[in-house]
Amino acid sequence: MNTVRWGILSTAQHGANVVIPAIHDSTGGEVVAAASRDETKAHQFADSLGIPTSYGSYEALLADPNVDAIYNPLPNHLHKEWTIKAAQAGKHVLCEKPIALDAAEAEEMVAAFRDAGLKLAETFQWRHHPQGQRVRELVQERSIGDLKLINASFTFVLDRPDDIRWKPEMGGGALYDIGCYPISVARYITGQEPQSVTAQAHWSASGVDDLVVMTLRFPGDVLAVITCSFLLPFRREYEALGTDGSLAVLHAYNPMADRPGEVLRYGLDKRLLETITLDRVNSYVAMVEDFNTAILEDRDPLFPPEDAIANMRVIDAIFRAAREGSTVEIAG
Repeated sequence: MNTVRWGILSTAQHGANVVIPAIHDSTGGEVVAAASRDETKAHQFADSLGIPTSYGSYEALLADPNVDAIYNPLPNHLHKEWTIKAAQAGKHVLCEKPIALDAAEAEEMVAAFRDAGLKLAETFQWRHHPQGQRVRELVQERSIGDLKLINASFTFVLDRPDDIRWKPEMGGGALYDIGCYPISVARYITGQEPQSVTAQAHWSASGVDDLVVMTLRFPGDVLAVITCSFLLPFRREYEALGTDGSLAVLHAYNPMADRPGEVLRYGLDKRLLETITLDRVNSYVAMVEDFNTAILEDRDPLFPPEDAIANMRVIDAIFRAAREGSTVEIAG
């Protein structure tokens, strides 16, 4: 096999706008089929994006022998079901975040792929961009001294009342949708798993969390304070603060090729010491290419699926801490 042949599970707009173009632009990948529960919708979707084959059911897509890998952008509550069905059909899967609704679901999914010898990864594309990689390197090099705090936020106003992210039965809420990003950032920068969490949440009229403020405690007394919300002005940034200065990223979670990557390094007095400019990289293309290569070379993705289990353990603990008003320990 020289090319990974992709099938798209649903006609979600995020796939149409970002991921499918990334597959088209990637080395080693091509989109060959798409599916919807509505055959007409599937045909129109595929035709508009230059996809040669369309199906009126997800089952038909999974049964296609010409499809090697599946991109799963279904609503959160359907991730486990259809990802495992894809594994049973012999397909590799790149699954949208969050990979599941809890760590137990994620463990079941990962086990299905490990048992089948197939590849599974979660779509935190920012990790494939040199911007986040450079921050981690600078922290490891102690360019800001001893890391003490990560302050991260991902917020925007979600003003569409019919949006599925307001529906608890579909895995809605700010923590699942956007809070998962800065959690993954904190774990990546520290290179460690948090030992405990505290959290406060505001719950919407529909029952989902629309504002969560959480504190993660990592080994070595490193803290991460994270805010996610559907109620607050747009923010997608993080800052790593140490005993000698800080590093800031203002365009954090979906860096694209429309601008260079940028890391700001500050001194103790908040004076800007350096603007580190990085290559223009489409992080989605980089993510897809890593997954293509993992399949073609039969290796793990750069971020293996066990990482998704670890991220879900933190999310589980945050929900529990917010509901109980307590500090929750995270088992190692």
